[in-house]
Amino acid sequence: MEFQDRWVKHQRDGQAMDAYLVGPPRVSHPLPVVLVIQEIWGPDEHIQDMARRFAEAGYVALAPDLYSRGGRPETLSAASIERLKTFMDSLPPGSWHDQDVLKDHMMKRPPDEAQALQATMGALFGPRDLAGMAQDLVSWMEYLRDAPETRGMPVGSIGYCMGGALSFQLSTMGTRLATALVYYGSAPDEGQLAAVSCPVYGFYGGQDARITDAVPGVAQTLAELGKTFDHHVYPDAPHAFFNDSRSSYHVDAARDAWARSLAALQQHLS
Repeated sequence: MEFQDRWVKHQRDGQAMDAYLVGPPRVSHPLPVVLVIQEIWGPDEHIQDMARRFAEAGYVALAPDLYSRGGRPETLSAASIERLKTFMDSLPPGSWHDQDVLKDHMMKRPPDEAQALQATMGALFGPRDLAGMAQDLVSWMEYLRDAPETRGMPVGSIGYCMGGALSFQLSTMGTRLATALVYYGSAPDEGQLAAVSCPVYGFYGGQDARITDAVPGVAQTLAELGKTFDHHVYPDAPHAFFNDSRSSYHVDAARDAWARSLAALQQHLS
């Protein structure tokens, strides 16, 4: 399928930001928007592919590069992140948070390579300015409000892992978000849940205890607040079950979550 796609620029506080914008071919009028929010790896080929899938479904999709404001440092360049991703995928399953395993495998690499990997790992997995990223997303929604491809049309968000948490957070920030879809992302703090302003849909892996164990409590709080939180836990699925470029991909869970996601977008973005 052909696409109308390009990288676009926008500014927040005088600093330039980049995003991948894609829409279906041969459409000249504004369309509803899916704001596709990256995993920790940035708007890599998988996230760009997701944006194109939403374009195939009849939406304009925008995937912001949340590392781009003010320019990416070398530690967060696309090439540096890809090298780290390849390294992390070489580790034994479930060992990403095991510092002994990380150190053991890192020491087997040449010193210069190990130093570069450690620098990128620190930039990605160390403290992150999630509040700043959320404000970047709000600014991108302002961009979409005026862009010719999307002017005046509803916006829904969907995010994966870190992006899932940001999609949930965006629903609390007083924007005119029509719906927020959350793939294995953490919920906002309990005190922020009263500010949720749109229906939220969550998709979680049963083997992803770090994230999924909190879901029942979030669901209870949102129900007591009268908020819509439609969530599904796939018992055999791990974290990142939807990413078909990774060993974590779980096709049955991904197929069901994709169908439910399209139904939610159709309901709220029509």
